[in-house]
Amino acid sequence: MKMLETINLTVGHEKNKAVVEGINLEILQGQIICLLGPNGAGKSTILKSISALLAPLKGAIYIQGQDLSRIKRKNLSKILAVVLTERLNAGFFTAFDVTAMGRYPHTGFLGKLSAEDKEKVSACLRIVNAENLAQRYYNELSDGEKQKILLARALAQEPEMIILDEPTTHLDVRHKLEVMAILKRLSREKGITVIFSLHEIDLALKSCDIAVLIKEGKIVNCGAPEKVGNTKAVAALYDIDCAGFNAFMGTIEIFNSAEPSVFVVGGAGKATGIYRMLTRNNVGFCTGILHENDVDCHIAETIGVVTVKEKPFHNIGLQAYREAKNLLKETLLVVDTGFPIAESNSSNRKLVLEALQDGQRVCTMRDEKENKLLYGDWADKMIYCQSATDILQHCNGTQTFYECKERMKSVNS
Repeated sequence: MKMLETINLTVGHEKNKAVVEGINLEILQGQIICLLGPNGAGKSTILKSISALLAPLKGAIYIQGQDLSRIKRKNLSKILAVVLTERLNAGFFTAFDVTAMGRYPHTGFLGKLSAEDKEKVSACLRIVNAENLAQRYYNELSDGEKQKILLARALAQEPEMIILDEPTTHLDVRHKLEVMAILKRLSREKGITVIFSLHEIDLALKSCDIAVLIKEGKIVNCGAPEKVGNTKAVAALYDIDCAGFNAFMGTIEIFNSAEPSVFVVGGAGKATGIYRMLTRNNVGFCTGILHENDVDCHIAETIGVVTVKEKPFHNIGLQAYREAKNLLKETLLVVDTGFPIAESNSSNRKLVLEALQDGQRVCTMRDEKENKLLYGDWADKMIYCQSATDILQHCNGTQTFYECKERMKSVNS
C-alpha cells in the first residue's frame, strides 16, 4: 500500500523562499526511508512539511491517498508520529508519564488513561527495551535512554508511519545501533513506515530501503542504497575531498597523500588497522599484493594509496609480483601483517623473504615460531611487533627512499 506520496512538492519556511523544490516521492507501507545530505540541505524542512508542521510552498502531499492538508489533526495523529530533535523538558514526569503522552489521540477529553491504555504504554516501553526506565524521571535519563522513551511515546500513538529527525544525535555507539535496530524491527515486524534523516552515512545506508540524496535545493538521487549510495555519489553529495567513501564496505577513510616509505604486505583484513594507523600518523605507504575482492584492497584504494592487485580467486601472477617487488625496493620498511597464506597468495611470502634477503628492515605481526616455519633462519632478522602502534616506532623519524636518494646526490656532488 502507498503510505506517502509527494507531487511537485516545494518546501520552505517563508513564502517565495524555497529550500527544496521538485520533490516527487512514493513511499510504501513498511519501508525505511533515509534522507541524506549536507547541513542546510533541507532534510528537516522536508520532514516537517510531510509531518504537517510546515505548510508546503507548492505541490501536494498525500498520506494513504488523502490530501495532508485535509486530514484532521486528531485523525492524523493516529496515522503519523513525529520525533524531532528539539529537547523535551518534562519536569517531574517519569518515563512512563512521557510515554503515556502518546496515548492522547485515543483517550477522552480529560486524557485519563484506562487500564488498557496503561498496558499499551507498558508494551511500548518493552518494545524499545526501556521497561526498566518506567519509574525514573525523564530529565534524569541519559540521551540514549531519552531517545528510547521518545520512540516509545511515538509508538503509543499506534501510528502507521513514524518520522524522525536525526534520531541518533548525541547518542553513543551502543545506543545508535540500538535505536536503528528498533526502527528496523518496527518496519519488518509491525509494517510501520519509517522516514528519518541521519548524519552517519554508513549507518544510514546499511539501515534503509530507500536513500534520498538532497543537495542545493533538490533531490539529486533516490533509490536503493546499494544503487545510489556509491562512492562517487556520496563524495559529490558532501563535497568530500580529504577522504574517500567506500560503498562496498560502507566506510569513510581519510586519504593518505604522504610519500610512501613503507610497503605493507596484507590480505584478509590483516592490514586494515595498520593502514589506518599509518595514515593517522602521516606515514606514507603502498601495499600489495591483494586480491581485488579482499577487504584490505577495498580499504587501501579508498585511502588512496598505490595498491598492487590481482584478480579474485587467481594465483598471484608474475606481473603483479614484479610490480610489488619494484615498489617494495623503493621503501625503507616492509610490514608483514600476518596475512594467512594459501596457494593463491603464496607469492606474498616470497616477497617478504626476498626483502629479508636483500637486507631490508621487515616488521612482522607473527610470532617467532610461525616465522621460523615460513622464513627459516631469516626470521631472526625480523622486527617483532605485538600491535600496529609497535610498527610506528620503526617508521617515525625515517626518511623516504626518495629523500635518501636526494640526500646522497647532494653528498656526492
